[in-house]
Amino acid sequence: MRRWLFAAFLALPGWSVAAPGDAPGTRLYRYIDSRGITVLDTQGVPPEYVSKGYQVLNAQGRVIQTVPPAPTASELQARQAAQAKAQADSELLERYPSLEDMDKEKTRRLADLDNQASLARNRLSLLQQQQGSLQSQAAAMERGSQAVPPALSGQIDSIRRQQAEIGQQLVGLEQQKGSVAASYEQQRARLEALLG
Repeated sequence: MRRWLFAAFLALPGWSVAAPGDAPGTRLYRYIDSRGITVLDTQGVPPEYVSKGYQVLNAQGRVIQTVPPAPTASELQARQAAQAKAQADSELLERYPSLEDMDKEKTRRLADLDNQASLARNRLSLLQQQQGSLQSQAAAMERGSQAVPPALSGQIDSIRRQQAEIGQQLVGLEQQKGSVAASYEQQRARLEALLG
């Protein structure tokens, strides 16, 4: 009875029993098919099941390799996010060996933005003086019943446009200053954690 079972077992497709040393390259591939059945095959794993993971067994039935299932989209995203974070941490540590180095750079960048804003305000003040002078000339002409030349009106309009542009520049610089300060605070907190 036992011999018959053993012979029936050997007759199954893909199964063979080798004596030690016979066919050392024999491999069995174990995977689960679409019906949920565990399959053993000497031919390999069909392409549609490879991504689900499988095991490679030797002729004695011992697992010699386990191929895990392919990661899901969310697992890939998590892995990529972790790699990006590790890369960002590495770059942060390389750029700032200490908190003092970061604080110095923050102070320098904010001072640079303050200088840009100061220059813009000085330019705005000069434009206001020019506008006052040109408007006085135009008012004097109107009082003397003279028409204001188009060139003079054009100059006044040009100065007003420049003032509006500088006003927008100043708003942008203030926003940039707040953004830079917030960014440094966030980076500083992370650097502090990394430096322990």
